[in-house]
Amino acid sequence: MNGAYLTYFLALLLFGSNGVVSSYISLNSYEIVFLRSLFGNFLLIIIFFLTKHRITAFKHKKDVLFIALSGVSMAADWLFLFEAYTQIGVSLGMLINYCGPAIVVALSPLLFKERLTRKKQLALIVALVGVFLISGQTIGNSSTWGLICAILSAGSYASMVICNKMAKQVQGMENSLLQLLFTFITVAIFIWIKQGFRIEIVAGDWLPILWLGLVNTGAGCYFYFSSI
Repeated sequence: MNGAYLTYFLALLLFGSNGVVSSYISLNSYEIVFLRSLFGNFLLIIIFFLTKHRITAFKHKKDVLFIALSGVSMAADWLFLFEAYTQIGVSLGMLINYCGPAIVVALSPLLFKERLTRKKQLALIVALVGVFLISGQTIGNSSTWGLICAILSAGSYASMVICNKMAKQVQGMENSLLQLLFTFITVAIFIWIKQGFRIEIVAGDWLPILWLGLVNTGAGCYFYFSSI
């Protein structure tokens, strides 16, 4: 259990730096999300086969459905979140986005029959009050569309976690790989409809793009979903 917590915190640290890393990339938010999911998939596929994992998902079609829904939710989360970064800034966008886990905690007694203990209730209240105290004044001066994107990203975040937890048999590396694959497919369809696949990348963008895709996304998703 302690190892899972440490892995989870490491994933959160990586995800928490996404906005900072993306601020060094001159592309629009949708292009950043597309490249992020592309390189993240690339890393996970390499690790998956180098560590001699096998695909077992064909035996668990119900799990694949939940992972696919989780992947679509993660794509929506990223698309809304990175647009929120552009509209209202990294700090406020990330803060609202991280209300997603609070939504999961609130729904866990209904969906997963988990006890909502007094400690969990207190933590939930403190977290939500903290969000209000930190961002209450800033929210009033922020872009309405940016706030909507941040709120939708929080809802998508919660949906992502809930759907993924419902996949009982497909876990660990295979789960992370399939999750990110469905995310990439969803984002690819979105960006193809919106603007096509023509993306102009300047030389200075490559390092933060690779860091965001390989480290924050590929490694981060593996740490996150394996720990959950």
